Parts: sequence; C-alpha cells; structure tokens
Amino acid sequence: MIYYENGSPDTALSREELRCGLYEALAKLGERRKILAVPPDYTRLHSRAGELTEMAWEYYGERLTDILPALGTHTPMTGSQIGQMFGKIPQTLFRDHDWRNDVITLGEVSAEYIRSVSEGKVDFSWPVQVNRLLTEGGFDLILSVGQVVPHEVVGMANYNKNILVGAGGCEGINKSHYVGAVYGLERMMGRVDTPVRRIFNYATEKYLKDLPIVYLLTVVGVNPEGEQQTFGLFAGDDSEVFDRAAELSLKVNFVMVHKPLKKVVVWLDPAEFKSTWLGNKSIYRTRMAIADGGELIVIAPALKEFGEDKTIDLLIRKYGYSGTPGILRAVAADPDLRDNLGAAAHLIHGSSEGRFSVTYCPGKGAENLSREEIESVGFRWGNIDEVMQRYDPLQLKEGFNTLPGGEEIFYISNPALGLWAHRDRFS
Repeated sequence: MIYYENGSPDTALSREELRCGLYEALAKLGERRKILAVPPDYTRLHSRAGELTEMAWEYYGERLTDILPALGTHTPMTGSQIGQMFGKIPQTLFRDHDWRNDVITLGEVSAEYIRSVSEGKVDFSWPVQVNRLLTEGGFDLILSVGQVVPHEVVGMANYNKNILVGAGGCEGINKSHYVGAVYGLERMMGRVDTPVRRIFNYATEKYLKDLPIVYLLTVVGVNPEGEQQTFGLFAGDDSEVFDRAAELSLKVNFVMVHKPLKKVVVWLDPAEFKSTWLGNKSIYRTRMAIADGGELIVIAPALKEFGEDKTIDLLIRKYGYSGTPGILRAVAADPDLRDNLGAAAHLIHGSSEGRFSVTYCPGKGAENLSREEIESVGFRWGNIDEVMQRYDPLQLKEGFNTLPGGEEIFYISNPALGLWAHRDRFS
C-alpha cells in the first residue's frame, strides 16, 4: 500500500515539505506503541534519511525506542557523525549492527531459484539474514528509511536491500554481492528487475511478511545548477512504493551522455569517502560512460583504507582490482576469498577490465594511502596538489567543462547521486 507519494523531475522538496509528507504517511498507520527506525549510515549523508528519522522521532517521541543504522559492512558511526546526520535525536537510541555476529537466519532461498535467476552463473542457496533486533525487539512498526538511486549490486538501491543487506548478515551480504558481480555489473546498474532484486523480493514475500516494515524512500540528485535537490518522497509497505521511487530516480539520477567520455574527474567528499570500498562508486557509476582508452581521475583527499572491514581490506591488498578472470580463479583457489564473496564482488566491480585507466589522488596526511599502496592494487597514483591545481572542484561545473587550452573533461561532484552511461553500453 502507498501511504504517501510526491515527486517529479520538477519537484524540489524543502525540509518542511518532507515533514508534512512524512507526518501524513505516519498518521495513516494508526497508533503504534514501539518503533524501530532503520536508516542508512553516514555514507548516505545526502539521502535526507537522517532528517526523516529525526522527524519520525519528533512525531513518535519515546515510542521510537531504537535506531539501527543499516551499516552492512561499513564502520559503525561516530558520535559526531550521528550528531551531524540525525540532529537532536539522543545518541542513546542508536545501536551498532554487527554483520558478522548479531544476526538471525529466517530461512533460505534455494540454490535452484538462485541458479535460475542468475542464468546459471552461481549455484548456491542464499540465507535470509537480518539483525536479530528486528525479530526479537517486539516492534509493531519498523521504519526502513533510505534513498533510491542506481546501484552496482542490486540495480537500484534501497527498499528491501536496506533490511537484507544494510541490516543483513555476513553470508547473505557476501553471496548477494557475488551474484550481481558474476551476472554482470553493466547488466545490473539502473535496472529495477535484476537477479539480486528478485532474490530479495522472494525472501521478502516468504520470510519478512510478518515484520511490520514501512519504507520511507527519497529520490535525491543534482539539478542542472549543480545543487543537490530532493525530487521525491514515497512511503509504503510493499514493492509498489519502490517501483514508484525507482521510476523517478531513473529520470533524475541517470545521465545519458551523447558521446563516450575521454576524461572524467570525480570529487570524493572527505566527510563521506574514506575508502575505495565506497570511493569506487566513481568507477561503478561512470564505467558505462567512459570511452575505451579513457581516463578516470578520482580526487580523494580523505582516502585512508581500501576496505572498511579488516578482513576485506587484507583481501583487497592481496589481490587488487585485477579484473574478472583473475578474481574468479582466485575464488576457486583461495578459501579465504571464497568465504568473503562480497570482497570478490567488490574487486570485480572496481576493475575497469583494462578498458580505461583509473588514477586515485589521495591526500598527503599520515593516515592517507600512499603511492605504493595505491599502485599495489592496480590503480595509478596522482599528486593531489597538482591535479587539483589543474582540475579545481570549486571552478568546475557538473558535466562537460572546456578548460583553458582546450582540454575537455567531464566533472562529477558526487558519484553516489547518479549513474552515467553512453547508449552503446546501456540497452
């Protein structure tokens, strides 16, 4: 059922309009006595989910007893991050999701079904895992809050992914990421109907049906003036709400460029991007737009690690972004990588498969990744001072820029807010 919807390519929702829409939706739910909120973490700072969660807390007061950020594999949020993203909410309400230990398995999606939807690419069953708080907390409302946007693992982010991955378990996260990677990244991104989404939908219909989940979904992007804009808010308790939000997202978050891009420059906000685990969105979201032999330059002043999980970080350092054939061989040979298929999927996602070069430009602090570390995983290294002098983010506009001297580049200020493609690579 849809409880609220407001969105279009011309809509620009203010904070007060978000509040009014949210309260209209919550009023339709009737009286609730104990509420859990599952918003994204700080890596989705621009989703407006933090504000919506704060508004829900203001609406319900002490009845909203727990907030479980959908960390997935990410590092738990710091107090300052919680304060910046969630405003006045007492930090005592926040719980850390431990994806390796604090989960319960509700059931299993059969290997036969996985094999069918993946076109035979994989042959394993998939466990339906969620944080045990969802099932054991006695909640009569679970608010799943997040942003719908093109995504590399599932096609379009959010909806039940927020629960089954963001609040999911180690095996479920690893296997779902791997399904998408071996099926083909460029067959997934920007699609609503994908093998991974079918798996999530199957699990939702069979194993999550007794959980009182209501989804609050935003659509956020960058407008032609280069400013962040909230194009839509949708609230509902089934797949229809996701379909409505995804339809709008594809209109405002998906940029079809008129020619393959020879040089792309991406800025990674230091408050949001500290790892290639996240920063490689600059690769995922642009790969269908970059020309063969092209160049991607990633300006990453806060880059300090590869994986946010220590085990994954070690595996990235061991194998690097070496391309699909090599990673598939490594999965077959190395039980450590086979037990961390999410890392294998990430290594596949982060490789250009030799089609274009990737240059990372980390900051020069003691915590930043060094030139040797960058080059050891298969990327080129760039001097951030020299690159920013030539490509100053403060002087560039979104999209095509012609620099003094005639060089043409394509600039992206936040890769997490969109998907870029050329028609030859998207059909």
